[in-house]
Amino acid sequence: MSICINAAFDSGNIRLVKVDGDIIDLEMVADRQSDFYQWFYFRLAGGGGRTITCRILNAGESTYPFGWPGYKARASDDRIDWRMIDTRYDDGVLSFDCAVEGDLIWFAYFEPYSTERHVDLIARIAARPGITHRELGQSLDGRSIDYLTIGAGVKPVWLYARQHPGESMAEWWMEGALDWLTSSAAAPLLAHATVHIVPNMNPDGTARGHLRTNAAGVNLNREWHSPSAERSPEVLCVRARMDETGVDVAMDIHGDEAIPANFIAGYEGIPSWTDAHGEKLYAYRRALADHSADFQIEKGYPKSQPGKANLSMSTNQLAERFGAVSMTLEMPFKDHDPNPDPVHGWSGERSKTLAVAMLETLAGMIDSL
Repeated sequence: MSICINAAFDSGNIRLVKVDGDIIDLEMVADRQSDFYQWFYFRLAGGGGRTITCRILNAGESTYPFGWPGYKARASDDRIDWRMIDTRYDDGVLSFDCAVEGDLIWFAYFEPYSTERHVDLIARIAARPGITHRELGQSLDGRSIDYLTIGAGVKPVWLYARQHPGESMAEWWMEGALDWLTSSAAAPLLAHATVHIVPNMNPDGTARGHLRTNAAGVNLNREWHSPSAERSPEVLCVRARMDETGVDVAMDIHGDEAIPANFIAGYEGIPSWTDAHGEKLYAYRRALADHSADFQIEKGYPKSQPGKANLSMSTNQLAERFGAVSMTLEMPFKDHDPNPDPVHGWSGERSKTLAVAMLETLAGMIDSL
């Protein structure tokens, strides 16, 4: 039986170069109207009973090639359980081997979170007591920007994810957050806060199999200073709603290619920075590290110098615009090395668990933020 490679499905991304016996040469496809690429997700048929080697030839020219050393690709026979497989990065080529047992197997950069799963999530959560759903706007491809609210408290808390669609762990985090927020455990937080949630800021990029951009090739997390209907309607409608509600706390959920740990980046360098404002974020990070073995404060991004923060990025824009305690959560494509999982690495399920830990921590200190 001949081997067939296919990525013509929701969130799929790969281009077949050639098949030479059990060696398959591939290339990742750049985001539309953009040079960004790093996400891959494809199906292999016809490889049952063989050990297959996949080689992604253009990995060395990808957006974040420094993320490949130490990385392991994910594979699944059922698209439910995604395990790490033997992976190498040499001379700009990412290679991974897999003994294929059945007729079909899927490979991905990280455990995917598809458009269809997003639609199912919205339907399931919107039907629960206390939740209000609204379509804030539409993407360039006409997809809904789904917006959910819950709670009766005076403090506006915003959770939003997947500005970068290839960072699929972000919407797994959202699923965990929404399940917790609609449980009885969330009652103490919801007595003090109203929580505003956008589970997927970039549905077009998700469906198209993009790494980082929307349908126009625009990086949404560089649009928050001046969003437009032509380039970034997704940010435009969300920021407009934030202007109506205000923002006291904001969590922007992402994934990081290189650092093997969960961490939070802040808003150092904004024009209005004060040590008192920054200490609120630092106190939250310390409390979260104490609460969860899946969070740490030693590794992370360098801090911006005074007055040098990029206000086109949402975390900086919201801290400056509203005085919010805003943060960017980064989860790894690799693993959280301080608490590793040798089979799955960092995963969708662990992303959901971290969401719960973050909201539990927030509930315990909401009045001080």
